[in-house]
Amino acid sequence: MGTPEGEEGRELGEVLHPVVLTRPFYMGRFEVTQEQWQAVMGTQPSHFSACGADCPVENVSYLDIQDFLARISVSSGELFRLPTEAEWEYACRAGTTSPFSGGEKLTLADANFDARLESEATFRGAPTPVGIFAPNPWGLYDMHGNVWEWCLDWRCAYPREPARDPIGDCDSDLRVIRGGSWYYGSDSARCGLRYTHSPEDSGPSLGFRVVREIPLGQEDEAAPK
Repeated sequence: MGTPEGEEGRELGEVLHPVVLTRPFYMGRFEVTQEQWQAVMGTQPSHFSACGADCPVENVSYLDIQDFLARISVSSGELFRLPTEAEWEYACRAGTTSPFSGGEKLTLADANFDARLESEATFRGAPTPVGIFAPNPWGLYDMHGNVWEWCLDWRCAYPREPARDPIGDCDSDLRVIRGGSWYYGSDSARCGLRYTHSPEDSGPSLGFRVVREIPLGQEDEAAPK
């Protein structure tokens, strides 16, 4: 977890350190959509509501999302939550070690981000429907760009020693968000980039995807076949 020295755009807080995740988990293939939010919450908070049912829901705070997660957990009998920052980065990298799961660079053919400050002077100016770009090697879509994705953790300093199932819990007022968005450049979409917002914040580039926990004793059933 973290980034190696010399990675373009690297920030000091991206301390490279080994992490062990001991529990398997399911992660949503897509960012939660406007249609899914409407079905669960009965509201339409998205700034870009005209983008359509298959676009990611945005303009939702960390606190708003806790209500969504509680509702789907109760209705399904399963435990849904946000990914930890470690789970998110593990899923984003999908076994790779480069800045992006597809290599050293990100292009507009790969993801939805603001390329006006880069070689491609293009700005879509809004989210795009989920899943229109190729997935990462583990079949997860839009891990780079489109909307920022809230994580479970408070924004805490990384350790320099190995960590086991880490969850950021410290004296912080900020939660972690990951993945970049349509409004930010490709640097913000790097696998190792950390960004933050107050849990009360919402905005037109703040969205999320869900994790479903696997109950103890059922881990073997979730193993890849």
